[in-house]
Amino acid sequence: MESISSDVKQRLARISAHLNPSPNLQVEENWVLSGENCRAKGGSPGFKVAILGASGGIGQPLAMLMKMNPLVSVLHLYDVANTPGVTADISHMDTSAVVRGFLGPQQLEDALVGMDLVIIPAGVPRKPGMTRDDLFNINAGIVKTLCEGITKFCPNAIVNLISNPVNSTVPIAAEVFKRAGTFDPKRLLGVTMLDVVRANTFVAEVLGRDPREVDVPVVGGHAGVTILPLLSQVKPPCSFTPKEIDQLTDRIQNGGTEVVEAKAGAGSATLSMAYAAVKFADACLRGLRGDSGIVECSFVASQVTELPFFASKVRLGRTGAEEIFSLGPLNEYERAGLEKAKKELATSIEKGVSFVRK
Repeated sequence: MESISSDVKQRLARISAHLNPSPNLQVEENWVLSGENCRAKGGSPGFKVAILGASGGIGQPLAMLMKMNPLVSVLHLYDVANTPGVTADISHMDTSAVVRGFLGPQQLEDALVGMDLVIIPAGVPRKPGMTRDDLFNINAGIVKTLCEGITKFCPNAIVNLISNPVNSTVPIAAEVFKRAGTFDPKRLLGVTMLDVVRANTFVAEVLGRDPREVDVPVVGGHAGVTILPLLSQVKPPCSFTPKEIDQLTDRIQNGGTEVVEAKAGAGSATLSMAYAAVKFADACLRGLRGDSGIVECSFVASQVTELPFFASKVRLGRTGAEEIFSLGPLNEYERAGLEKAKKELATSIEKGVSFVRK
C-alpha cells in the first residue's frame, strides 16, 4: 500500500463511499478522502433522475427499470421508509447508472438538487371498492409536499406525476408551482401512459396482432369515463363492430379495477404501471436529449378543450411538452364520450385546485 496508483485510489474510494459513507474515510495515515469527493459521480453521460416514492409497489419495479435505462447516469431513490434496502438491492445491478438513496423529509433536498427528471409514484394504492377519488385526501397532501420541495430544489426539472387521482394531483402540482412562481406548463406531465399501454394490448388481442405494432390514442383523463380511447384513430387503420367498441372502451376505462379485483386486496396495478411509467420517462429523456418526433399521450395544461388540463398527444422535447396536438376527427360515439369525460374531469380538476387554494 506504500504507493497506490491514482486508478486504484479512485476505485477504493468508490467502493468505500458505498460501503461506508462517513464524512472522512482513512485508507492510510497520510491519505484522507472526504465522503463528498469519493462518491461515484456517474460512469456514463446521461440524465439525473429522481423517483419520489421509490419503496412502494410502483416505486420498486420503476426504480429497477430506470436503473436499466442507458439514458440515466444518476438515479436518486427517495421515500419515507425502506429506501436504504431498496437502494442497496438495486445498486448491485451491473448497469451504468449510479444509485443513491434518501430517507425522510430531511433528505428531500439532497434527493432533488440537480435532477433533470422527477418521477412521482408516491402515495397509497387503491384497494377493492375504492375509487381514485377515495385516495384524494391522503395522496393530495403527499403530492403537495413533494412539489413544494421541487419548487425549492429543482424548479427546472421535468415532472412526471403518477400519484392518483392524476386528474386532481396534476392541478395540485400546478397550483403549488404557480404559488412559488416556478410553473412551466411544458414541464408538468401527468402520466396516463398505462391507459395507452392497456389500449394497445386489448386492441391487439382483438386484431390478432403484436401490441407493439398497435398505437391507440387515449385522451381525456386518467380515471373511469374520463379515459377516452379514440378507436377510430387506431394505427394501423382498422374497424370494429359497435359491440367491440363498447367492450374495448369499457375494458380500457376499467383496466385498473380489473387488476384491483384480481389482486383481491393485495394491491393495485403496480407492475404494468411501472412499465408504462418507464416507457413515458424514456420518451421524456429522449426528448431532453434532442431526439425528434417523440409523441406520447399525457395529461397536461392544455387549450385543446375549454378545460385547463386535458390528456392528448404531445410532442416531447428539450423543454418538456413542446407541442400539444388537437384531438383530430372524432366519430359520434367518441364525441358523446368526450362530453361525459369533460363533465367529470371539470369536477376533479376543481377539486385539486381548491385543495391548494383553501
